[in-house]
Amino acid sequence: MISTILNAMLPIVVTLVLGMVAAWHQDFDANGARVLNRMVMIYALPLVLFTGILSTPRSQLVGHTALTAVLVIALIASYMIPFLIARYAVRRDLMSAALQALAIGCPNIGFVGLPVLGYLFGPSVASISVAVSSLVLVVFHIPVTVMLLTAGAAQRGDTSGPPTGIPAQIAAALKEPMVWGPLLAFAMVLLEIPLPTPLMKSFDLLGAATAGVALFSSGITLYSQRVMFNLPIAVSTLSRNVVIPAVVWAVVVSLGVISDDQMKEAVIALAIPSAVVCVILAVQFRAAEREIASTIFWSTILSLPTVGLFIWLLGA
Repeated sequence: MISTILNAMLPIVVTLVLGMVAAWHQDFDANGARVLNRMVMIYALPLVLFTGILSTPRSQLVGHTALTAVLVIALIASYMIPFLIARYAVRRDLMSAALQALAIGCPNIGFVGLPVLGYLFGPSVASISVAVSSLVLVVFHIPVTVMLLTAGAAQRGDTSGPPTGIPAQIAAALKEPMVWGPLLAFAMVLLEIPLPTPLMKSFDLLGAATAGVALFSSGITLYSQRVMFNLPIAVSTLSRNVVIPAVVWAVVVSLGVISDDQMKEAVIALAIPSAVVCVILAVQFRAAEREIASTIFWSTILSLPTVGLFIWLLGA
């Protein structure tokens, strides 16, 4: 079990630290990290999701509808509930509440999910969870957060953020390769439209770089922010790494809506640390930058014991 945990999680932490060391050594800066992130989000990640879903048999894809529903509901609820608590119970300002909710409700499944879930459950199964989570990220998490941040920026008299509006955000999301790529793959599998093997292998070549490059660039981004620790960061980290996967575990077991293997996959997927996109948005809108960067740092570093704990408890 210890070997399983180390094989699944240690490469994540080591690659992240290597990115931070590269930034410390001034081999890369924040602009370099943005270039790497752009390559991952536009090319590498959509390609690995596309080929991963296409390699999944139609029967297996249809058999994951319950898991898909659990992930979608959990990801949306784990954003909305913390936002309402932060905004109306704790009385945080709109921008800080939105960013804290994103850090809590948005796991870094697109970057971390592939190596962790792929190692535990197989690459084709992991691709489904990663694709679903990525769709929720670009269709719900990012558009809603950007609209809230823009409203908060307007309240403080700053109109430099990107223009928003529900139709515009939906249209922008549908143009993202991370959205239409997996959707196209889902449609091709359901319609049983194959892709030539040489072409699949060609896509795999760049897709194989996804996890390593994404984590490396995340380390560069995190190094540019000074890490701190306070109560909001502790609450966000504990919620992201422990509370949400534990609650989902309890709920799905009590309801019995998915199989045991799918339950394990859902819980471990939701135990993955916070997404680096939170830092990108915080820097873009100049709101809670140090708090959010520190949350991502602690959530990622502490994910080695916390995700390992869930792997051990679930016997994955």
